[in-house]
Amino acid sequence: MAASSRWWDEEDGRWLPAGEVHDWEQGMNQTVCGLALHRSRLARFQAVDWTDVLPESGGAADAVRRVCPRCASAAGRRGPGTRRGWQRTNPRP
Repeated sequence: MAASSRWWDEEDGRWLPAGEVHDWEQGMNQTVCGLALHRSRLARFQAVDWTDVLPESGGAADAVRRVCPRCASAAGRRGPGTRRGWQRTNPRP
């Protein structure tokens, strides 16, 4: 998990992601969508899971403003504004 900013949670006593969040795999220098962590000034959150920052989870998503759509697609979640994949409605015999 990587984010553009962070906030202090009084209940948990730890820093949580805020702003725009991206999926990041530990040991990599870039996000799943290809942004360089240092160049993009993204903070890493190793203890926060990707599913916790999704708005519908309610976990660590209190200060999250935007979830990267490319990272969400790669992680298996599609946003509400995205279209479904192509599907044949009248298959040939």
